[in-house]
Amino acid sequence: MKKLLKEKILESLASVLPITAIVLILSITIAPVAAGTLVLFLFGALLLIFGMGVFTLGADLAMTPMGEGMGIEMSKSKKAIYPILLSFVFGIIITMAEPDLQVLAQQVPAIPNLVIVLAVAGGVGTFMTLAIARIFFKIPLNILLLCFYALIFLVACFTPDTFIPVSFDSGGVTTGPVTVPFIMSMGVGLATLRSDKSSQEDSFGLVALCSIGPVLAVLILGIFYRPDSAVYTMREIAGIETTVDAAREFVQAFPSYFKEVAVSILPITAMFLLFQIFSRRFRKRQILKITGGLIYTYLGLVLFLTGVNIGFMPTGQFIGGTIGESENNYFLIPIGMLMGYFIVAAEPAVHVLTKQVEEVSNGSITAGAMRAGLSIGVSLSVGISILRILTGIPILCFLVPGYAISLILTFFVPKIYTGVAFDSGGVASGPMTATFLLPFAMGACQAVGGNLLTDAFGVVAMVAMTPLITIQSLGLASELKKRARNKYLQTQFEQIENIVLYFDNE
Repeated sequence: MKKLLKEKILESLASVLPITAIVLILSITIAPVAAGTLVLFLFGALLLIFGMGVFTLGADLAMTPMGEGMGIEMSKSKKAIYPILLSFVFGIIITMAEPDLQVLAQQVPAIPNLVIVLAVAGGVGTFMTLAIARIFFKIPLNILLLCFYALIFLVACFTPDTFIPVSFDSGGVTTGPVTVPFIMSMGVGLATLRSDKSSQEDSFGLVALCSIGPVLAVLILGIFYRPDSAVYTMREIAGIETTVDAAREFVQAFPSYFKEVAVSILPITAMFLLFQIFSRRFRKRQILKITGGLIYTYLGLVLFLTGVNIGFMPTGQFIGGTIGESENNYFLIPIGMLMGYFIVAAEPAVHVLTKQVEEVSNGSITAGAMRAGLSIGVSLSVGISILRILTGIPILCFLVPGYAISLILTFFVPKIYTGVAFDSGGVASGPMTATFLLPFAMGACQAVGGNLLTDAFGVVAMVAMTPLITIQSLGLASELKKRARNKYLQTQFEQIENIVLYFDNE
């Protein structure tokens, strides 16, 4: 176990080191950072490294076997109605336990918090049901995606402009680092018992569909309540003078994150206990292993969230604001793209996704190719987001053609790439995006005098969209390469056949 933990920590070190180096270089060149803020960032980076290493180990030990086990047992049911109803309840419970949902609710004072929470939870529960039904009844994922994204953009036409970026960002509240590995594993479990050729493709797509529910729910609320705006309060950067002050910031934050992560994990744990009581699937040794994994998951996520919220958030905001105030604020675009390229590797759920994709696809989609596709996608999304801040271009000018291209590609790429791509969009827009890239964009937006609601918000939505194109582009390139190889082999075979026929005639 110690050897495995060491490997995970070294992996997380390799993931966090590039973004740490970029921030350090910026802090001594074009964006001088106060010593106290830099100390917070470095402390946060250490917590990120250890937290992500411990978390990914916990996910391997607990979340993956729990999700797959529940998925396999659900797929054994002779009547599809029972697992479908169970998925609806499960979707509501895990969403209401998501701490980011409370943050979203507070951003829209014109709509009561409880109304937003219930609407989003109901949306996730409904689309979780559709995702499970799709696997049972073998409904093509691209058809569902095409229908529901068309519905989203139709509803967006009637929603106030200032409310649209917040609505699309809300899709990120369901893609927490606890629930995503569990949901993805459950999809694999559901498709495991099927021996048909599409079972591998249907392993993915649960996260993709679950991400649609919140966006649609919040857009509909915007139509009925007609809120004039959302609100956001920029985080005050603490005055840190010594390393003791920096340490005190983290110590004071730990209790709230211990509670926050517990609220996220307890519903999944409770559902697993009920599942075990009725199914008796896991043996005593497996239960002990899963219990240990849950502890690792809990502690790792506490360390990770504390580090990213206390250390990374103020640094991102400060750097964005400093560069935005300079005469050469167009440097924000290449700097943002560079940070976006490397920061996605520090998302804890990305490690789980890339490993699972490689295993399920039997190596046809490698973890390296997945990471490259995600990094390129997030880099492009951050560059476009900064361009929006500097120019004020409405977000729909990018989302509409972006999703149109993504949906068109679904008809030309291998089906497994569609599920993986749309799942990866939800996974990429995780806590690192919300607590570093979004504050970076907000700091820049405030510095250039932009509108936070229409210009800065939408970063999460853009980060969730661009991997859909880049990952499917990998699939398209793979398919074209495969066709070219088959055509070449066919040509060679025909030439050999002609030669054989020639000599036979002689």
